[in-house]
Amino acid sequence: MKVGVFTALMSRLKLAGVLDKIGALGISAVELGTGNYPGDAHCPLSLLDDLHSRRTFQQELADHRTTISALSCHGNPLHPDVARAARDREVSRRTILLAEKLGVKTVVEFSGCPGDSTKATQPNWVTCAWPPEYRELLAWQWEAVVAPYWTQHAKFAQDHGVQIAIEMHPGFVVYSPETMLRLREIAGPAVGANLDPSHLFWQAIDPIAAVRVLGDAIFHVHAKDTQMYPANLARTGVLDTKPYTEERDRGWIFRTVGYGHGAEWWSEFVSTLRMYGYDGVLSIEHEDSLLSPEEGLRKAAAFLNEIVIGDPAGGAWWV
Repeated sequence: MKVGVFTALMSRLKLAGVLDKIGALGISAVELGTGNYPGDAHCPLSLLDDLHSRRTFQQELADHRTTISALSCHGNPLHPDVARAARDREVSRRTILLAEKLGVKTVVEFSGCPGDSTKATQPNWVTCAWPPEYRELLAWQWEAVVAPYWTQHAKFAQDHGVQIAIEMHPGFVVYSPETMLRLREIAGPAVGANLDPSHLFWQAIDPIAAVRVLGDAIFHVHAKDTQMYPANLARTGVLDTKPYTEERDRGWIFRTVGYGHGAEWWSEFVSTLRMYGYDGVLSIEHEDSLLSPEEGLRKAAAFLNEIVIGDPAGGAWWV
């Protein structure tokens, strides 16, 4: 296992500058956005059709002794706006094709969320079981929209030697281990989880227990933390829709690793991942509104490098 970084946090830098910066922090793996929400600052999909640019891109990574842990194209392929869904689906499809050409085995995505009917214009995320129309809506979403798309898309990925890691994220139909496993049962083994503990903490889901539930369905892992504010939770509850920048009034906010949970927790998380067969990358993602991206990355790298230490031969072991 080793430390990596999701480079979207450094989108203003050229790839070479990113690789220089992370190399100085002891990081040798990158997760690269190819479009949709993460943008494509460091891995544009034009590489798919340009052999020369693709070789130059690969050589730059090799020169910096850096590997790609995943390509990421988080979007909403189930969006009720047909044009929006088609755009996000095409980015995902081309990302899978690019991953195949680059020899990258994992693509990270969101599951997406449909609307409440074929006439909807915005997604409708169901969060409760009553009144009964919500259960009816949820059944329609899964049966009419989720299952048909993901069955086909998972087969496309599998045909190209790629696995899709779904980030469990509220607002989309897959947001918990249970919904993750439901989608996997429908779509098959080419679909698994991108486990980001930050999205589980505020739902009162223990990420370490979630590792035990998901087991070998974990394909990729984000390193991001969450800090809870009990003084505000009594007023806001966990479904807090205020902007993340209103930190004083929110029930929780995303934090750099170590600022929500300490080294003891993260050591146990890493150990449990290894116990259940995950020996990949811990990809640092920065969404901490109280720290700059550079400060957050530097602190996260130092924190995680104390837990996961690489050896000169390129392997890794725990302290």
